[in-house]
Amino acid sequence: MAAYLLRRLIQAALILLGVTFITFVLLYILPADPARQIAGRSATAETVNNIRIQLGLDQPLYVQYGRYLDGLLHLDLGRSYLQKTEVTTLIASRLPATLLLMLGAIVCELAIGLTMGLFAAIRRGGRIDQTLMVISFVAVSAPQFVVGILLLYVFAVYLGWFPIGGYGSFSHLVLPAITLGILGAGWYSRMMRSSMIDVLRQDFIRTARAKGLKPTTVMAVHAMPNAILPIIAMIGIDIGYFMSGIVVVESVFGWPGIGQLAWQAIQRVDIPIIMGVTLVSAFAIVIGNLLADLIAPLIDPRIKLR
Repeated sequence: MAAYLLRRLIQAALILLGVTFITFVLLYILPADPARQIAGRSATAETVNNIRIQLGLDQPLYVQYGRYLDGLLHLDLGRSYLQKTEVTTLIASRLPATLLLMLGAIVCELAIGLTMGLFAAIRRGGRIDQTLMVISFVAVSAPQFVVGILLLYVFAVYLGWFPIGGYGSFSHLVLPAITLGILGAGWYSRMMRSSMIDVLRQDFIRTARAKGLKPTTVMAVHAMPNAILPIIAMIGIDIGYFMSGIVVVESVFGWPGIGQLAWQAIQRVDIPIIMGVTLVSAFAIVIGNLLADLIAPLIDPRIKLR
């Protein structure tokens, strides 16, 4: 176990290093000029050049990247160009909201997706199976901003059950969590259906049925633990996705998470914030996948960490 964890941590460090390098290079060759954004449109060329020198943007790529890595070694993500605040402070202030939305979205997508996939697998080939798979296809294909606006109109404006936007209570969480959960539910339902059908065809399921076990026991004790394994890996990926990929949903619902912070930084070419959010998101993906690999043997002891 110790050797496995050490090897995975080394791999994680290399992945994060690669992410920082690629992101830094892409931002370096970006046509937009952060100094011009800070100075404003009416600023003179001399003013813009002075700001560029103050920020160190006149230095070669390797100098800027080396300075950034040196800051990372001291757990320093830099300072926002426009907000004049440490990026670590900005992300830390937005992180609780994003984590709450992430947890709500994962609960929604698992509850909806696994239920749909389970019923579709049990009734495979029938009308229920076909209907549920069509619904899952629509859920996967539907743009998040369209789903979010429709939910807002129906449940917030027309029915008045939930607030239009904001943050601070459970009622504020419901609609954005469902919006994110609908997309994930489509993927989970299809994965669960495929995995469950494959498990139900295995010999140990036929043996359990031949022993006279109740169908509910066969499903809950023998089929579900094996069918759920691919889902665990997907949850690990979702952790990273929800950390940074919910820009649209946070904007639609006015949710003050790091996705909204990243969108504002992209519009203003605030490179330190973009780098910080990207690095935190990559870190979340790496940790999510590592946790998924560590949890899998607890569900199925036959899986060994190598």
